[in-house]
Formats: sequence, structure tokens, C-alpha cells
Amino acid sequence: MDEALARAQELLSQWDEELARILPADTRIFDAHVHLGNDIDGTVGVLDELLKIQDRYRIDQAFMFCLDEPDRHPAFRAGNDRTLEFAESSGGRLIPFVRLDLSEGPIEEAVRCLDRGARGIKLHPRAQGFLLNDERLAPVFALAAERRVPILIHGGRGLPPIAAHLGRLVDANPEAQLVIAHAGIADLSALARTFAGKAGVFFDTSVWSPVDLLDFYRQMPPEQILYASDYPYGRQPNSLLIALRTARIAGLSEDDVRGMLWGNANRIAEGEPPLEPSRPQGSDTITQTMQLARIHQYLSMATTLLWSRQQDTGGVLGLALNACEEQDGHAELGQIRDLLETARELWRELPELEEQDRVPRFRSVNGLIHLADVLAVTAGA
Repeated sequence: MDEALARAQELLSQWDEELARILPADTRIFDAHVHLGNDIDGTVGVLDELLKIQDRYRIDQAFMFCLDEPDRHPAFRAGNDRTLEFAESSGGRLIPFVRLDLSEGPIEEAVRCLDRGARGIKLHPRAQGFLLNDERLAPVFALAAERRVPILIHGGRGLPPIAAHLGRLVDANPEAQLVIAHAGIADLSALARTFAGKAGVFFDTSVWSPVDLLDFYRQMPPEQILYASDYPYGRQPNSLLIALRTARIAGLSEDDVRGMLWGNANRIAEGEPPLEPSRPQGSDTITQTMQLARIHQYLSMATTLLWSRQQDTGGVLGLALNACEEQDGHAELGQIRDLLETARELWRELPELEEQDRVPRFRSVNGLIHLADVLAVTAGA
């Protein structure tokens, strides 16, 4: 392992101590959104790696499903079979969900997998190319209500407004519990108006931006919030840090955080009725110094470049590093600088590398920039 990559991993691992500081004592953790398998975008989720991550970060259980697999036809059958095998080999730590394609016998595939031990249903309208007004969704929700299993549906980027159509499906099938992934950022305000305070509808925290989570917390009661990483896209310690540091800023109580990390998802897994929602926590404003606002802006620009596999030809990391030189007393500035200096070094090397060497470096650059942005938005948490 070269020096820069080793330094990146050391920088990220140093934040394990911060996690230990802000986690409620003796709390358990339930990750409501993880994938295993191989995605057509090249992303890979590996069972052994996931279990090691769960061991390291005290994550006891997770809802797990396959990715958008190369062999997804027909009906995600092969991927769902692997999901069931992964769950069995995990000793109960991974709770399997059946992934469906509405165009390929979804009810038949759902029944087949539920009969074999699947305990939930995963839907991805962007990846599988359907809208939420699709009439083929009604029997899927009806089956979930009949079998008393939750549905987890993609609610992140790449979707048109979804709140009204989901609202009608939930109203028609009140026994079907629903988890809307990625804090519902595709249609957050309308989803909050439709579902905030509605027991049995949940949202998970697997988003990139801490600003998204702060806006989400202020609109959604804590009893409806589930911690989630979206592994292998979301990584530790970033995933737990973004959820916990934003929760502290929003003013969630220790009991609220315990519910987010474990209680709310565990009630779903155990088939227990949901808690009655209380009131959302958080402010509709955020206070941030100009220096940290500049850093956040530049890192948002850098993230777009990185995700589109471009180089930082405009020097936005340099601008963020330059902003770190202003002295305003924030303890996080030195930490942000260390993260970004290492990220810049690794990013510069990416075009020269073979694919097998590029992937771990890309992942490290992504993690370093993300953590720096979380610190810039949640300074003082």
C-alpha cells in the first residue's frame, strides 16, 4: 500500500474515537439499508467486508438486498437467491429483502422469496424505470400488507415528484409499512407534508449532504427515522458521523438517537407496531461562518467532479484548502485541511492507474472529501 493511501485510511480511522464519544452509551445499531452483490455501475458489496465493518462499528443487524445486478434478468431471481444465501450465512445479522422488477413477474418473485425467508421488499423506480403511478405497484403493496412485510423504496436522486402517488398507495394498504430511502430528498417537502406524523411510514438517513439531513430532521418526527449507510456506496465512519453530528445540531435527544440507531428499525424487523410519532426537531436555519460556507461550497463542486469521473482541473480543492487558512478559531479547520491535502494527492493519481488500483483510491478520495464536508457543515457538534 502506498503512503498516500495508507495516510487516507489512517485519517478516516482516527474518527472512530469521535464516534465512540458521541454514540449514546451501550446503544445498539441497526443499519436499515445495505446492498450485497455487483452493480452494473461497477460497485461491489462483499459479504466478508460488510460483516467486518459491522463488527468494527458495533452494527448488530441490517436490512439487506441485492444491487442492480448484471444477471438481474429474469426478475432479479439470481440476485435474490444470493441475498437469501448471504442472509443465511450471516447468522441472522442480515435480514433479506426481495428486490423486484415490475416488468418481470414481481408478485411471483416476491412470493417465491418471501416463502423462502425474505422479510421485506425492495423497489427502485429509477433503476428499474417505472413511475409511482404505475398500476403494477398496487398488488405489490397489497402483498406487503397481506404478508406484513415492509417495502423499502428508493427516494433519492433521479425521480420526479413521488409523494402524492405514494400517499395513495399507503392509504390503500395501511398494514404495509413503508421505508423511503435517502431521506426522501427527491421530493422531501411534499413527502414530509404527506407522511410526517403517519405511523408506519419511515425514512432512512443514507444521504451524502449533511444539509439534506438537517432539513430532513426539522420536518420528520424522530420515531420515523431509521439510520442507514447504503453500503457499499455509503462507508464508515462517515455514515454514522453524518447521522450523529447532524442529529446533535438538530437537537435530537439521546432517546431519539437510540430510536434512530436501533429501536425504530428493530420494531419493523420484529413485526411490532410502530411508535406514535411526536414532533420534528431542528431549525429552519443554519448558522455557519463565511469560511466554512466557502469550504462547503467548494467541496460540493468537487463532489460533482469526482462522481462524474473528472479531474479537479478547476482547482476547487485548492480553493477549499485556501479557505482553511483563514483563522477563525474552529477546531475542525486543521482536520479538514489534513483530509483535503491527502484527497488532492490521491485524486491527482487516479488517471494513471489501472482499474483495480483506481477503485480503492477513488473510494478514499470520496470518503475524505465527504468527511471534510460533514465537518464543515457540523462544526462544533
